[in-house]
Amino acid sequence: MNYFELFDIPVSLQVDKNILAKKYVELQKKHHPDFYTQENEYEQAEALEKSSQINKALKVFKNGDETIKYVLQLKNLLQDDEKYQLPPHFLMEVMELNEELSDDSHQQINALEADIYAPVKNIIANFNDTNTSAADLLKIKEYYYKKKYLQRILDRMDG
Repeated sequence: MNYFELFDIPVSLQVDKNILAKKYVELQKKHHPDFYTQENEYEQAEALEKSSQINKALKVFKNGDETIKYVLQLKNLLQDDEKYQLPPHFLMEVMELNEELSDDSHQQINALEADIYAPVKNIIANFNDTNTSAADLLKIKEYYYKKKYLQRILDRMDG
């Protein structure tokens, strides 16, 4: 069972936070281990496992990048150990930015992030599990890796 099935919500790249909160509360009321203390060992273990899955799913759904990663993994378009090749022009731009890190680098990175988001904004907003094309999903994949690359630079700056 995937996280979308667990929460009984449609597969999406942007999970509605209000629906997410409501579903989370419903699921925890039904599966929280504290409600199974009088049950046998098997049912207690089952409740603990289900509660753990619910919490993992919530963590993924609360983070937009993690949700994109999860959907791409569901579609078998993303592997954990994948060595994705980003376009050379993007790598050059980021390398130059990286070499000249300064106080206004956050602004430059945010501007670059907006540039890489623009081509996929509508795909992400209008994602439909059955109608979104493979080509659009591959654009999302490239966006995901570019954003991940930029995030590493920000993390290093802030660290």
